[in-house]
Amino acid sequence: MCAPMSANASRVDHGQQGLISMHPTWYPAGMKKTSLYLEDTDVARPRRLAATEGRSQAQIVRAAIAAYDLRHQADRSFALAGAWEGDGTSIANIHEEDLLRGFGT
Repeated sequence: MCAPMSANASRVDHGQQGLISMHPTWYPAGMKKTSLYLEDTDVARPRRLAATEGRSQAQIVRAAIAAYDLRHQADRSFALAGAWEGDGTSIANIHEEDLLRGFGT
């Protein structure tokens, strides 16, 4: 009797007397395997970069995704931007007419 298969093991039936062998995957258990559909010109890029940097193509793709994600995250440091600029007077002390000047009123 065979042991239960793990989440990252493949099952191969050899067809001989019902023999089943287990072949564990080579990728780390904390990762999911996926496929990418790339143009021919795009296939060469991660291959070339991996060879140049001595890393795997998967590491190159993961680094590219992380860099893309960072570049597209909104800057969240705006909350206090300019809070200490100016002469220290409160906006509450400025007359409404002065605040609305330039807004078409």
